[in-house]
Amino acid sequence: MTIKPVPSISSIGVVAEESIRDECSGKVPQSVTDMWESLSPEVRTALIASELKVDSSNLKQTQRDRSESSTPTVLSRSSSELFFDQSSSSCDSSKELDGVAQVEKCPVSGAKVVLTPVERAPKNVFAFTKTQSLEKSEVVKTSSATVTTTTKVVSTSRGWRNIFSLPISYDVNMVAHGTLFDNVNSQLLDATGVHPEGYNTRFAVVDTEVEALYGDKLRSYFEHKGIELTVCVVNGGEADKRSEAVDKILDDLCAYKLRRREPFLAIGGGCVLDIAGMAACLYRRGVPFVRVPTTLLAIVDASVGVKNGIDYCCAVTDETYKNRVGSFYAPSACLLDPAFIASQDARNISNGFGEILKLALVRSSDLFDLLEAHGKTLIDTRFEDESLRTAGVSSRIIDLSIQIMLEELGPNLWETKLDRCVDYGHTFSKLLEMVPGADIMHGEAVNVDGFFCIVLSYLRGYIGMDTVNRVFACMKSLLLPTNSSDLELELAWQSCKDAIEHRHGEQRIPLITEIGESVCVSDITEEELERALDMMKTFDH
Repeated sequence: MTIKPVPSISSIGVVAEESIRDECSGKVPQSVTDMWESLSPEVRTALIASELKVDSSNLKQTQRDRSESSTPTVLSRSSSELFFDQSSSSCDSSKELDGVAQVEKCPVSGAKVVLTPVERAPKNVFAFTKTQSLEKSEVVKTSSATVTTTTKVVSTSRGWRNIFSLPISYDVNMVAHGTLFDNVNSQLLDATGVHPEGYNTRFAVVDTEVEALYGDKLRSYFEHKGIELTVCVVNGGEADKRSEAVDKILDDLCAYKLRRREPFLAIGGGCVLDIAGMAACLYRRGVPFVRVPTTLLAIVDASVGVKNGIDYCCAVTDETYKNRVGSFYAPSACLLDPAFIASQDARNISNGFGEILKLALVRSSDLFDLLEAHGKTLIDTRFEDESLRTAGVSSRIIDLSIQIMLEELGPNLWETKLDRCVDYGHTFSKLLEMVPGADIMHGEAVNVDGFFCIVLSYLRGYIGMDTVNRVFACMKSLLLPTNSSDLELELAWQSCKDAIEHRHGEQRIPLITEIGESVCVSDITEEELERALDMMKTFDH
């Protein structure tokens, strides 16, 4: 939305009065004058702008001609800068005029909105008046004539608009391989903020598995720097991603007495980062936190964006909804040390590749080529193959994945645009993950969803069978599942219905047009899903 300036009320009034006198040959009836004076300044402005249609250039000249003999009343000392762009507007801007007030048209009601910046906060707070004209016609037919009566009702309202653009800036830092807990590396300590001399305590939320593997190194790091570290240990499984985990962190933060601007550390996989981010958003209505991902999946996915959340168990429907409760809340920083990947087993590393392959399919054929050629070796060696590290292959795959995610998320952090290619693999996977007793990880579910969408893309004629086979072979080389016994028609169709709810009235399901390119569609039918499921059965999963 671009808000345009219009002349001040008094200056328009002068021109309006002259225009009325001109039309009346210099003689204004007293009844007209009385009626005009009885109107509020806001209503006068709206009527003048809509009915008299004062020409901007003529208005400027008239104001200049009268400037020597009269001083118009100024409503505010300064005008607001443009504070919305077109993509986030709620109203359409009007024709630009001169002055301190600003006018726009609301696309919902059609009301004319006149905004005036207030003196003490002219860039943020605006007093407004809304004027809306409604016409109603009534037709009465008699034996002798047809009478049409048109009634015009003009209503006005007033209030204030508060505008504040939230500044978002956070660094995603690549840490030299395996050096995060080195005493000579100050990145971890620096990320916890600047504190007064003598303030020698810090707080960290740590994944249970990370505590077992790296707890001693973590404490030793801070002890070496004279810092007492308080650790809150939480389980990092999907089943633990509940409100109880958030409550545990909040309890420990209260006991620790975290200061309002003191960042705390969140160290673990994606679930722990989501839980800790949720707690950070809630505690004192928002405190800074630092993400330290320790899994391949978290490094390329959960650590990069601003979303946090937990699964919600609804007492009314008796169902559990994945990530149904959450927030958009950015970390103060992210520290990524790829050496953590070596502590994962093959299945967990493969799970991370589920998200990386998704990005390759929708955005980057170069990334797909790297996965196709080297993915299996990276899984087998846990990203520790010396030749691939020396050649920069492992770091290139991680760097490309992070950059693609940031490129897609950065301009759309609050998801105001719901056609998102990064939602590939996230339509049917949500329900697959929530099937009771299902042994499937997030990246695995994303990949099953992703291959199902490959088949849908083929059936629509977007890609050829050679592309289907190539993608299938790459998925198998990455040890990723390509089908699930739970992926049946009822679940698939319900997923489409849930997508319509989640994506505001449309399916917006990303499909592949070629490797590295995608398109969002909203017209997938139940019959189409059934044909795709039948075709899925023909593959040697």
